Amino acid sequence: MRRHELTDESWAVIEPLLAPPRMGRPIRDRCQVVNGILWKFSTGAAWRDLPDRYGPWKTVYERFRRWSADGTWDRLLAHVQQHSDAVGTVDLSVVCVDSTTVRAHQHAAGAAKRGGQDWPGEAIGRSRGGLTAKIHLACDGQGRPLAFTLTAGNVNDCTQFEAVMAGIRIARCGPGRPRTRPAPVVADKGYSSTKIRSYLRRRGIKAAIPERIDQINGRIHRGESRCRFDRVAYRRRNVVERCFNRLKHNKALATRYDKRARHYQAMVTLACLRLWLT
Repeated sequence: MRRHELTDESWAVIEPLLAPPRMGRPIRDRCQVVNGILWKFSTGAAWRDLPDRYGPWKTVYERFRRWSADGTWDRLLAHVQQHSDAVGTVDLSVVCVDSTTVRAHQHAAGAAKRGGQDWPGEAIGRSRGGLTAKIHLACDGQGRPLAFTLTAGNVNDCTQFEAVMAGIRIARCGPGRPRTRPAPVVADKGYSSTKIRSYLRRRGIKAAIPERIDQINGRIHRGESRCRFDRVAYRRRNVVERCFNRLKHNKALATRYDKRARHYQAMVTLACLRLWLT
């Protein structure tokens, strides 16, 4: 087993969801294909530079493209989260929300527009640093990703808060509703808004979000009391920063090379999957 490849234990967890079809031509070894995708993802190299030990590069790319289109990577991530919850390793004692900006390579721009396009601008926007994309993510208390959204780099963080929270759905192995409600939610001042606090209050979730100075001065001017702030819970916010740090060890994620947003989203999902499997 090489550095970028899956261990036998990790492959045993995801193998049931990658079962070969009952009809049709026999396909190449699925573990070999997945390891080829992981090699490309970790090194950031072009598909054509894939080593021969993983088979033809076009076969590996076509399988990655097909699994990205039919939601296979999303199902794998949900399955691994469910498996981790069954053994009691999911930590919902605190959930941290934040975003990170990713520089888009010049080859990531210029994707042809298609009818009924779900991703306006293919999730690439122009900001002070040039062409960028942004990953909005929520992680558990151990720094493992629970849900994320992908937007252009010039999108405000607070606009994606509800979408990220809605993506937290950890299914149970037995009967019962999925786990969707953490204890406190920790975020920085960029998420301090009346809308977000009202959203968390309606769901019965505590908010450990500090107020901005202009909001504090406005409350003092109106004679209102300040929002409660759990400083002990807020000290754990650095787990989301460590999560981003581990995700960006993968070069194909740290710099976006993909023109299509669905392909880059699949790369982020694959990175999240690897964190749960390690």
